Amino acid sequence: MIDVVVKLSARDLVHADLASCGWAGSDHHLTAVAKQLERARTGEVDYLALCPATDIPVAKGGVDYQVKEGVGTLWQLAVHPALQSCGIGTFLVEAAELRIRNRGLRQAELAVEESNPRARALYERLGYVAYGRKPDAWDEQAPDGSLRRYETMCTLMRKELP
Repeated sequence: MIDVVVKLSARDLVHADLASCGWAGSDHHLTAVAKQLERARTGEVDYLALCPATDIPVAKGGVDYQVKEGVGTLWQLAVHPALQSCGIGTFLVEAAELRIRNRGLRQAELAVEESNPRARALYERLGYVAYGRKPDAWDEQAPDGSLRRYETMCTLMRKELP
């Protein structure tokens, strides 16, 4: 076994990145992300890309400052499937928390699907605590290109930031 170390940096996700983010979701999802990038221009959200030296995103995620006053809400967090369980998700969450703190806020929240215990375990390890549940739903693109409604139950989690 050989250990490989790759230096990552966090930066703003830009429209040009979307062409290389097919691993993060369907065309429908990436169109929705493009709309969020417009909100980033106004300061309502931050949308981050984690990149190695090639400057091609291997992880992405947003922080929405409009969901709840005084809180940064993490959402649409994703790590390239081939690179999961390598610490990149931890770096992504920490980069998002830094953005929240840089705005003078001290609380981060997120919702994690109850069908995703790996993600919940990561958030718990990073200090997030469950405080409730809520149903969520969104349109997702089927393999044939049609849209269907996806419904799920999420655990709400929060963390006080130092």
